[in-house]
Amino acid sequence: MDTTGDTADHTPGDTTGTLDEALERLHTSGPERQGWLSNHGPMAVEALVRHGQAPIVHRWLDYYRAKLEDMPSTDTPVTAANWREALADPRRIADWTEYFERETTERPWRDVLVEWWPRLLPGIAAGATHPVIRVGHAVRTLLTTEETAPRVLELAHGLGYWAARHQPLPVLGRLAPAPSAAAALDAVPPVPVREGGIRERFAGLSAFPVWPPTEGQGLGPDDVHDRLAELVAAAVHRYATHGHGSPIMLVHAATAPNAVLRTLPALPRELWAPSLEAAWAASAAVTAAYSPAAAAPYAPTGLSPEEVFERAARHGDDHTIKFTDTALDVGDGTALAAAVRSIDLNDPVL
Repeated sequence: MDTTGDTADHTPGDTTGTLDEALERLHTSGPERQGWLSNHGPMAVEALVRHGQAPIVHRWLDYYRAKLEDMPSTDTPVTAANWREALADPRRIADWTEYFERETTERPWRDVLVEWWPRLLPGIAAGATHPVIRVGHAVRTLLTTEETAPRVLELAHGLGYWAARHQPLPVLGRLAPAPSAAAALDAVPPVPVREGGIRERFAGLSAFPVWPPTEGQGLGPDDVHDRLAELVAAAVHRYATHGHGSPIMLVHAATAPNAVLRTLPALPRELWAPSLEAAWAASAAVTAAYSPAAAAPYAPTGLSPEEVFERAARHGDDHTIKFTDTALDVGDGTALAAAVRSIDLNDPVL
């Protein structure tokens, strides 16, 4: 599973500057709309450009931009002295965005990320995991392409969104250790009330299986990386059989840990083990909140990875595009079938 990507001086698949143009269009918008729904635009356009679909990006944005709302007004600047009182306050989204814009202008983006990653990681459930996913897309771009101003600004917007929506999970009990990520996801108990939004469902979480069995203790960095890649693959594969339970929400069981996996190369290795633990908690929480009681059959696909992503791009749904992007990171036949399953389960928008 490749998490490093292309090392060219432009976004893979983009020789036109489309990604920067798209991000500039999107950065006038806030990270949410209608009070809670996340702005998926920056994540979707990054995936589209990376997989060779740059020619359709502006047409896709013309459709998607009409859904978005302007960035909210600022209130009180976030500073090094008052950030704790502003953490997890969604009314401060614009203040947090401006804070990280200043930070990433005055300091290297890696330094800002390393300082804030351990502060934000306990709140990985924020915004239905969308902030960490947005950060993961931004970091992937910065690690594998030229560090242009719009790409650094995108990281600032992702971090600001995460800080404003910061949401720790409840204190959870410990169930029996699971031998594999797939077994661990299968053993996650469902929340007792399967109604309401994700915050209400997360409030009903009680206990998760211990995974990996060592909980990251004693694992070397390479082991942590491999376990995280295993988790992403297991969540993608599980979507093929369980995605029908909630075709939109269950994509996050895979895309959230994959965002963490994409970020690992930018982090010091002492942060890798806690990153694995947080990624497992996020994936398990989404699984507990939305997974159906029974599996369903799925059909293998004979399509190539490129053909699968082209289908997702033509389909146009933002979650489908992002899930297919993660499925292509996994890359095996079951992952491609899961991506096709997401295309079939979700309504097309283009």
